[in-house]
Amino acid sequence: MKQRTVIALMVLMIMFLSGGCNDEQSGGKDTPAVVAGKTYHWKLVTTWPANFPVFQEGVERFARDVKTMSNGRLNIKVYAGGQLVPPLGVFDAVTQGSVEMGHGASYYWAGKVPAAQFMTTVPFGMTASGVNAWLYAGDGIKLWDEIYQPFNLKAFPMGNTGVQMGGWFNKKIRSTADLKGLKMRIPGLGGKVLAKAGGNPVLMAAGELYTALERNTIDATEWVGPYHDLRLGLQRAAKYYYYPGWHEPGPALELLINRKAWESLTPDLQKIIEVAAAANNVWMHAEFDMKNQQALQELKAKHKNIEILEFPDEVMAEFKRLTQEVLDEEATKDPAFKKVYEDYKSFSEQNAEWDALSDGAYREVMRGQ
Repeated sequence: MKQRTVIALMVLMIMFLSGGCNDEQSGGKDTPAVVAGKTYHWKLVTTWPANFPVFQEGVERFARDVKTMSNGRLNIKVYAGGQLVPPLGVFDAVTQGSVEMGHGASYYWAGKVPAAQFMTTVPFGMTASGVNAWLYAGDGIKLWDEIYQPFNLKAFPMGNTGVQMGGWFNKKIRSTADLKGLKMRIPGLGGKVLAKAGGNPVLMAAGELYTALERNTIDATEWVGPYHDLRLGLQRAAKYYYYPGWHEPGPALELLINRKAWESLTPDLQKIIEVAAAANNVWMHAEFDMKNQQALQELKAKHKNIEILEFPDEVMAEFKRLTQEVLDEEATKDPAFKKVYEDYKSFSEQNAEWDALSDGAYREVMRGQ
């Protein structure tokens, strides 16, 4: 009996080491015990330039965090926009599986997935706090997975710029009449709103903005906020700096993952990615807030020639009215857009009511002191 037991154990050990036990019991798939010892080497492509502060920096930080938390089992090599695929080729590269991960903003793929624009930002929509509440605690991420399922993608929020500035203009905006014929670099739903107001939305890369504005190829451009705008030197190309960023009140950035690659990971590695993305979502937002407030002080102290102006009430009211028109029109074209829009709208209405009694009320008190 002892001899038979020893022989049986030896046979099982040989099968395990040769992989035969795996093939027989799991249809050729690795068991958790085997996968746990596997080392993964993944590629992550971004839409951002190399060494781009906060944006690319946050993605590099994410990759380091994953490597540390996985004890080297998941190694992610990050490629800036253009190094492996074009900046706006990120979506296709991850969908097709030529790379495992990507990072960008979902409204860049509006032509492929119109509903994905809600996962970045909506004109006159929620700020970062509300967006995170909708994504994490509401149905946001669930809907994100749903609209990306046909594209073989999984996504997580990873970064938020906070409320952006309204942009740099080479002429004053005194009324809605000044929007007619205005050539402005502005993406997403904000661009559609500007078009309805009589303007001409233009899409162009960050590296082209300064020259285009300086040479009057465009009349205005929005980018991010004081920190990144200063780095591009936009204060030398235009004099009027408008706020608030009605078009992007809380833009979330996204981590894209090829779904087949995601499903190949063990649950612990999946959780590490999820937690690392959430951690860097917080870190990037904090960095934007800190760097923008510092850059605003520099802008005011060192560049006396510029004027920081608030959009006239008339203009804001028109933008808000036209935003509603754009959202309603887009919802009639695409069932997925309508579904996400209805959920986002319901959540944002409740969020606005709570915000009025909490953050909003507190800001009013502080403003009166």
